[in-house]
Amino acid sequence: MDLTGRTALVTGAGSRRGIGRETALLLAERGTAVAVADMDLAGAQATVAEIEAAGGRALALAVDVTEEQSVQEMVDRTVETFGRLDILVNNAGITQPVTTEDMTTADFMRIVQVNLLGTFLCSQRAVRVMRQHGYGRIISLSSVSGKRGGGVYGGSHYSAAKAGILGFSKALAREVADAGITVNCVCPGLVATDIRKGLSEERERAIWETIPMRRPGTAREIAAVIAFLATEEAAYITGEDIDINGGSHMD
Repeated sequence: MDLTGRTALVTGAGSRRGIGRETALLLAERGTAVAVADMDLAGAQATVAEIEAAGGRALALAVDVTEEQSVQEMVDRTVETFGRLDILVNNAGITQPVTTEDMTTADFMRIVQVNLLGTFLCSQRAVRVMRQHGYGRIISLSSVSGKRGGGVYGGSHYSAAKAGILGFSKALAREVADAGITVNCVCPGLVATDIRKGLSEERERAIWETIPMRRPGTAREIAAVIAFLATEEAAYITGEDIDINGGSHMD
């Protein structure tokens, strides 16, 4: 599981209790240099400070994953600083608890752009760099909502975007397999992060009752699976989506 010598780029890694931050920390523990990217530069810098305090190497970057130029600059800075890009974790994402009837076109586009368009732009730019070395790992965050059509948090636009990430990743996996690049997704269920802060306590407890393990997952549990998919040991896994939901959804 050693990742020494590798460079990782993790988007949406500035949230204090987020999956992105835990992933960046764990990858750094395993030996990677980590580019920590987020719209919130201060949040990214806090993650970097934690990595550096533990003896790791990291770089904080501000990024808007919906803007091509911003994404390109993020990738360029990563390569300029660390010399290569081996691992991309497409974690940046947002949600919104709203019904389809109440949803505006602007609501729909915003959720799809951040979650799905952002995954496309970051993956496209990363692949161009990874091909040069004949090696790469792309891991994208989908969701149980993208598989079963909601039921946790977020509206139909969130489910559509997360389902789109699954289809996009499978297609990309076929395109880049001969270049030594794998592309996979993880699909968390209810996780104890800030993205679920719109849930009422009553609603969250009701969701717990639908989970066989009777609890939400932790960001560290999601990060552990992402870190495995980034390793040499996962070299023959591509085009897959791994459910991490305590049994709330089983394919």
